[in-house]
Amino acid sequence: MWIITVHSEKNIQMFEFDNQEEARATYKSIKGCKFLSEVIYYNDFDVVESQY
Repeated sequence: MWIITVHSEKNIQMFEFDNQEEARATYKSIKGCKFLSEVIYYNDFDVVESQY
């Protein structure tokens, strides 16, 4: 799962994506202070094994 966190003066918004491509495309279109994070759960063995 991929999360974009956007900080502004008055609030924080978070957007959740299932794949990296969609998250990166949206990330490019958002202006302001933003962070792109990947969330990996310990019980999600398919994701953990494919990356290491």
